Amino acid sequence: MTILPALLEALSADVITEPDEIDSRYFGDWMLRDESAHPAALARPRTTQDVATLLKTCQAHGVPVVAQGGRTGLAGGATPVPGCVLLSLERMRAISPVDGASATVLVECGAVLETVQQAADAAGLLFALDIGGRGSCTIGGNISTNAGGNRVLRYGMMRELVVGLEAVLADGTIISALSPMQKNNTGYDLKQLFIGSEGTLGVVTRAVLRLHPKPSTVQTALLALKDYAAVLALLAAAKSHLGSNLAAFEVMWPHFYELGTSGLGRQPPLALGHGAYVLIESMGTDSSHDDAHFEAFVEAVFNQDIVADAVIAQSEGQRRQIWAVRDSSGEFPRTFWPNVGYDVSLPIGEIGRFIETCDTRLTARWPQVRTVWFGHAADGNVHIAVHLPDASEQPEPAFDDIVYGCVADFSGSISAEHGIGILKKPYLGKSRTTAEIATMKLLKKALDPRGILNPGKIFDQG
Repeated sequence: MTILPALLEALSADVITEPDEIDSRYFGDWMLRDESAHPAALARPRTTQDVATLLKTCQAHGVPVVAQGGRTGLAGGATPVPGCVLLSLERMRAISPVDGASATVLVECGAVLETVQQAADAAGLLFALDIGGRGSCTIGGNISTNAGGNRVLRYGMMRELVVGLEAVLADGTIISALSPMQKNNTGYDLKQLFIGSEGTLGVVTRAVLRLHPKPSTVQTALLALKDYAAVLALLAAAKSHLGSNLAAFEVMWPHFYELGTSGLGRQPPLALGHGAYVLIESMGTDSSHDDAHFEAFVEAVFNQDIVADAVIAQSEGQRRQIWAVRDSSGEFPRTFWPNVGYDVSLPIGEIGRFIETCDTRLTARWPQVRTVWFGHAADGNVHIAVHLPDASEQPEPAFDDIVYGCVADFSGSISAEHGIGILKKPYLGKSRTTAEIATMKLLKKALDPRGILNPGKIFDQG
């Protein structure tokens, strides 16, 4: 029996789209699509109550629900399952006026990240989360995947930016904890259950977000170093000299830097051939002091032989040119394709040894393999792209076994900021213990006893 009549009876036809009329863009995220899933319907609610009514109806019929935000995920978390109801929150985009006293803003989960950033900026504040998909990803998706990005070093993951949250459970119960108070020690902090749970425990509908003072100065430099030991020395010096102004510390290994500059026809800001390159950025509020302080820091690490060469951006245009090198991975399909990408995290002090070990294992299996390494190393996050030249098909499962096996050997995480979804599910046990996974399943069973919320993601419920 189809659920469509029950949905149309419970919700208006304006909310429900019938199966044959669902646009193909709803069939997956950036990394994984399933055109054969044949969803039972697409729901595009306008209110939290609409979401509650939808989930209550679906639970009564035992029909799975897959919630979607901007569909910019990289782990297959928004991919439909056969016969599911797709729940797109794209209509729920309201942003309330910024609360200057508490430095917070209440937003609906479908609000686009860049729009929230602009609302905060207009109020003289900063919403600190920033990722490449800012123009299309949504706050609900950011919360559900605990998004990271370039500013985690200073402001933390999305988890640290959520003050209050509203979510709907599988049975339609609305959990609303939208207080802007920073301190609220009244039992369990329920919002943490939904942050990073990828829509498997409830559907986030609204959130109170933490804002920060807007920096008035920005200093950006690109530094060349001998090796990863020098990178660690630079990080320690940057934390000591720049303190809380330190906003970004992005490391690029030589193959990445070469590919992101000359490999794409871009003039390298610093010469090729160094052992590592670090983009470092400081953000402050003292225009009379910050530039000179940053320049003194760069001079100090240069004089201490930590840094071999350096360039400091003298204009916004130069700053963008430096960041363009770090952000060049989005252009890699032009010259480094196909490749298999990874988002992992390691203890910061072990990253250099991890890369050497992983590269050695990959090369031992495929002598012609090419790898590039880059990431937000100051928070332990490393991104990897692996490419096997002249191969008609990249051996992704074999790559996975080596990379994730190496991550496990170094007690790292197979997912630093992209989530688990479908693509990383087989390797969850590389980073989480049997007891931890069993506890996750207990939570899932308690909050979603019929297993209707985003089934098959993170782990199998059975």
